[in-house]
Amino acid sequence: MIRSAVLLATVLSTAAFALQRPAGTAPDQQPHWIWIEEATGDQEVVLVKTFDLDAVPASARLTATCDNQMVVTLNGDRVGVHSTWEQVVSRDVSDSLRAGENTIEVRGTNEGGPAGLVLRIDLGEGRHVVSDGSWRAALAQRARRGRFDAATVIGPIGSEDLPWSGRITVEAFDAGGGEMNAADPRGPQRARPADRIALPEGFVAELLYLVPNEVQGSWVSLANGPGDTLFASDQGGKGLFRISPAAIGESEAVTTVERLPVDVSGAQGMTWAFDSLYANVNGQGVWRIRDTDGDGELDDAENIIPLGNGGEHGPHAVMPTLDGTGLYFIAGNHTLPPKFEGSRAPSNWDEDLLLPRLWDARGHARGRVAPGGWIARCDPDGSNIEIVSSGYRNQYDIAMDAEGEIFTYDADMEWDLGSPWYRPTRVCHVTSGSEFGWRSGTGKWPVHYEDSLPPVVEIGPGSPTGVLFGTGAHFPARFQRALFVLDWTFGTIYAVHLEPDGASFKATKEDFAWSKPWAVNDAVIGADGAMYVTVGGRGSQSALYRIRYAGAEATDPVEVRASSGEEARRTRRALEAFHGRVDADAVAAAWPHMDSEDRFIRFAARIAVENQPAETWRARALAEERPRAAVAAMVALARQGAPEDLEPIVSRLLTLNPGRLDESVRLGALRAIGLAFARHGAPSPELQARVLAELEPRLPSGSDAENLELVRLLVFLQSDEVVRRAMALIRGGGDEPLPPWGELAKRNDSYGGPIAKMLADMPPTRGIGYALALRRADAGWTPELRREYFGFFQRAAEHPGGASYSGFLEDIREDAALGLTIEEERNYADLLGTSLLAALPENITPPKGPGRAWTRAEASALLGERLRGRDHAAGENLFHAASCSACHRFDGAGGAIGPDLTTVGNKFSVADVLLAILEPSAAISDQYASHVVADSDGRIAEGILVEDEDEIRVYEGDASAEPVVFDRDSITARRESKVSQMPAGLVDAMNAEELADLVAYLVSGGDPEAEVFREEEGSR
Repeated sequence: MIRSAVLLATVLSTAAFALQRPAGTAPDQQPHWIWIEEATGDQEVVLVKTFDLDAVPASARLTATCDNQMVVTLNGDRVGVHSTWEQVVSRDVSDSLRAGENTIEVRGTNEGGPAGLVLRIDLGEGRHVVSDGSWRAALAQRARRGRFDAATVIGPIGSEDLPWSGRITVEAFDAGGGEMNAADPRGPQRARPADRIALPEGFVAELLYLVPNEVQGSWVSLANGPGDTLFASDQGGKGLFRISPAAIGESEAVTTVERLPVDVSGAQGMTWAFDSLYANVNGQGVWRIRDTDGDGELDDAENIIPLGNGGEHGPHAVMPTLDGTGLYFIAGNHTLPPKFEGSRAPSNWDEDLLLPRLWDARGHARGRVAPGGWIARCDPDGSNIEIVSSGYRNQYDIAMDAEGEIFTYDADMEWDLGSPWYRPTRVCHVTSGSEFGWRSGTGKWPVHYEDSLPPVVEIGPGSPTGVLFGTGAHFPARFQRALFVLDWTFGTIYAVHLEPDGASFKATKEDFAWSKPWAVNDAVIGADGAMYVTVGGRGSQSALYRIRYAGAEATDPVEVRASSGEEARRTRRALEAFHGRVDADAVAAAWPHMDSEDRFIRFAARIAVENQPAETWRARALAEERPRAAVAAMVALARQGAPEDLEPIVSRLLTLNPGRLDESVRLGALRAIGLAFARHGAPSPELQARVLAELEPRLPSGSDAENLELVRLLVFLQSDEVVRRAMALIRGGGDEPLPPWGELAKRNDSYGGPIAKMLADMPPTRGIGYALALRRADAGWTPELRREYFGFFQRAAEHPGGASYSGFLEDIREDAALGLTIEEERNYADLLGTSLLAALPENITPPKGPGRAWTRAEASALLGERLRGRDHAAGENLFHAASCSACHRFDGAGGAIGPDLTTVGNKFSVADVLLAILEPSAAISDQYASHVVADSDGRIAEGILVEDEDEIRVYEGDASAEPVVFDRDSITARRESKVSQMPAGLVDAMNAEELADLVAYLVSGGDPEAEVFREEEGSR
């Protein structure tokens, strides 16, 4: 691509032309560079020429090139595709010619700088068809409507003044080039059955469009457009695309795709509203894309809400409000909220942690604080921004039911598996002012915290992407009412069946669609009643699927509104009307509901109260006699009050009689006490003594959740008893129960690997919770209790967990050891010096070879027929021999520099896996992007960056080396690298059989019973 030269808009002089013309070629048969009048970046242009033939010649050689890409169609036959303008390509096209009228069409794409097409068809006997001013040209969107103009002639081939002539000379063009590839990566495609997708009875799936990665990228978002069209976006820079799906039931119908002529890409959420396409773009925010000249084409893009970078935890969905007056838009926990005019809940967000947290052991989300992921509302022009909800990790999408109730599917932190702070992926009911308690590292709030809300249903491990209701689908009734949520990691679409539960909902889930690999990321219900689904992401092979019902059940539209609970929801909404504003009637209206047993109504009432000045309700809060209302009121006062409110809050809570309260109220009271201390500081000695006298006798209780809250509070209050009593709980914990989502996960074959191993050998999660709190205990230790405490970590490390599990254990142990004297350190050296990381296999042997410098094309050609009957043990050995395990965790063991590879087979095809191995810089997840860091002493390091409070560690290419440590204040430069930390050529020592075994091992997730290891007749 040439970016510095200037296009010539007129034909150059005849004299110059004559100097460059090959001998024997008439001037009117000399090809010219042509395009439309003005070349801009990312244009898609259609150039057309019609010509007549008396008879079809015996041969007809087409020679051409295009800056930057072209697809050539002759009489409807796709005869060539080319994407390297510096190389001329040729092809015999006589089979596509016919006597009479012929039409050649070139669909060209420019990626920036000048643009042009040069083409000639040699018909024999001195006859030619050449690119010149007789061609017609139009932007793809105008061409679709037949709005062509005469092509702009830039100049004759070889002219000294043209930007291409240094590479494309007359001689080179006359000599012809390499064979033009006949495949069309962007042309219309017919629907094909997708039989590998598991579906409920009566449903069928079709592959509508296989996305050409090199020109249209890897799609990660999908939206309905006007009529029966759809919009899709590449995750990278390839652009936005309009899709016209093949009509259902028409065997000859095709799906067509065209790029929008706007410089917008990377949208992870889109919607069509207010006669505009809204796109929420990673690192940029919300764009509004409109047709400004009334020709039916989207031609203008405006960034109406700038949002900072957040990578895959950044800007996501956007959708219209129920009343049609605004938009909702969202972002994950790595993107700060935009400047906003209001917030439904008071915006004095805080971490609200009683004891200091530990950040993730591998550095992820270090320094990220409340509000975490958020959901906001704005007007159609991006003004009047209001924060609606917060406390998510990485909610990718939102969906709204017929009543305007909003739901999202929030991400887990899979590295936390095995720890008490692990939160599975979960569906949340997004109510006004809601808070769902995400905090980084060990700080995640338990689901029972009174100042947060619980999920509708916990799904389990996964990677949430799209969310949609089945409203409008031509599906059986229960699926019309279902909320569908997509899991990218495990290639599953779940149907979540909601049932009213007071002012909110409870739910059950079922597998709706599943395949492997099938990295589903977004879905919509089309105008034809089918579900359209995109797969892709991180540069992987992308595709568009359609799921429709072809069974015998009725698919007539049904009532999708909830059949009960209307009064409770109406009460909640009436309270929510007071959110985000001061209203003299709010306290009186809300206060009776502070005692509601319905958690969502009680939450809405408290937020209504918190929005009013504290002086207008402080006395009423402290005088509240109803226990549940008193707890809610003290939470409100702790959040919105002043330091002088600390003693009155705690004193009021101490008057509650725990023996007469149910567990939820007891937990709420303990949370309110801890929240008051977290917000307003340590108590006076007198108040400390009163709290200890009240709480110490209650440990242990009959509730695991209550025990953990009591241990936290008693450690904070420097209890002399907490160590002895908490160690008794660790010692007598017994078998760890499965988490609530565990039974469903055990029955899900798609999980496999570390998750299945963990559920079969549950870590002592309750004990880890107590140990985390006890690391800050100063009083009550004896030598025996110290030894038992540090010995617990070795026992816990024998169990499997997530990628950060062992690191967290080491960090807790290290933090606890900071309080030891030198003599104590010597006494426990045998327990403090041992590694808690899982050991890697011994006796690893190197590849036998002979190897080669593998290319993706060679590897794909060979492996396409070799991934059956492979050798699991050989693949495992090669994984370690190639040093993969030094950086990557797999099947529960390995390094922490790169991503966990256990589930790559669920998300990526063999071709995608080969791309990642052989071209590691082609697509890099932002979680593992390398950075170049320099400091004031002139030191420079490049690698994976892990941030601490006062320092930054950079892990360079040698996984066994110590990181380079920088003081944060000394850093003078820091930038992201486009080169992967993973070196190329790691598999070049392997022969074809060994490479096949390694790839089979990777896509198997480590399962020796996987299909790739099964022997078949004729296999080796």
